[in-house]
Amino acid sequence: MPSSSAAMPNWRPLSPGERAVAIAILTHGPLSRSELAKQLDLSAGSLTRLTKPLIESGLLVDAGAAPDEPAPAGLPGGAMARQGRPTKPLEVVAEAQHFAGFKVTADAVYGVVTTLRSEVVARRLMPLGDQEPEAVVDQLDAMASEFKVEFPRLAGIGIGVGGQVRDGSLVVENTFLGWKNVPLAAMVEERTGLPAVVDNDVAALIEAEAWFGAGRGLERFAVLTIGAGFGYGLVLGGKLVRTREDGKRWIIDPYGPFDKNGERGTADGLLTIPGIRFQMQAATGREATYAEILDGAAAGEPLPHRIVHQSARGLGTLVAQIANFAVPEKILLAGEGVGLVDVAGETVREAIDANRHPSADPVVLETKVSDFHEWARGAAVLAIQVLVLGAGEER
Repeated sequence: MPSSSAAMPNWRPLSPGERAVAIAILTHGPLSRSELAKQLDLSAGSLTRLTKPLIESGLLVDAGAAPDEPAPAGLPGGAMARQGRPTKPLEVVAEAQHFAGFKVTADAVYGVVTTLRSEVVARRLMPLGDQEPEAVVDQLDAMASEFKVEFPRLAGIGIGVGGQVRDGSLVVENTFLGWKNVPLAAMVEERTGLPAVVDNDVAALIEAEAWFGAGRGLERFAVLTIGAGFGYGLVLGGKLVRTREDGKRWIIDPYGPFDKNGERGTADGLLTIPGIRFQMQAATGREATYAEILDGAAAGEPLPHRIVHQSARGLGTLVAQIANFAVPEKILLAGEGVGLVDVAGETVREAIDANRHPSADPVVLETKVSDFHEWARGAAVLAIQVLVLGAGEER
């Protein structure tokens, strides 16, 4: 493993074949050459040709001698268990570079530093005093500068924001910050001197789960996020399906409660933390926190119980419809609002079953509480992808 004072690896643009090799090892861990050749359907010669420049550039390393397969049973001490010399698994040099990831909310910036394998090695939080783009860039620069002191091999910056983002650079619209057409990546690059990429925060979280988390190795993988907002994404063949549709106005229950825009039964009104809090305030005339509403529902208080279980039925209905039409191998429910499932998980499951054919395969539903630092980790993965896939390439 190279030390922090070693020369920076030469991150030259990778060919399609080299990308496939790098991604396989990056997302699946150390692989022997025989395992890698089998997974990518490559000949030994082709694999050698593709891995040699990756090793020379410092992206991959021989992880130490290890046999391709365990010794056959019955041989004493495993001596002379197999013919030929053992192969060395190929491994990503995870500490060769570090990446900064930032999640920008309406009132704070959450930052992390990760390794090349997306392992978080540092966290920071700074309140956001001014939402103007220049002020936010000042704050991102200050946090990146602080990170660079501890991690001088910082290779890039990823930024996750709510709303619509184009070309990994332009924030077309962000209602939380009141932004329109802000070239955030270019502004951050100019200020920090580091390559930067920007994406929708939900997309960033999904990319992280597809490469390094719950969706790793799956052909079809769906993610729902509930929290301050609502998000949905579908990964097919390892790639996120890109769309401008944010799903907030999806009608889950046409007879459901009104949201703040006067529409009935929308995903935004039924499933998000602000939507559930709005329902409580509309019914009582007073504000309550999300935790208070969940606690009340768990204790059997009539109004919180009705609101929470109505939302749980909506969530189960939506999960079932995603399973019916997208047929994912797994659905991940993430975000800071997944406490809904802890309180009303049985109602969610009942709604899923009610909206699925009796002979359909069971829905594999995984839940994960994702705080804002986890969203920042997703943004760091965007920077990792740019390094591996190349700037301007489809992620």
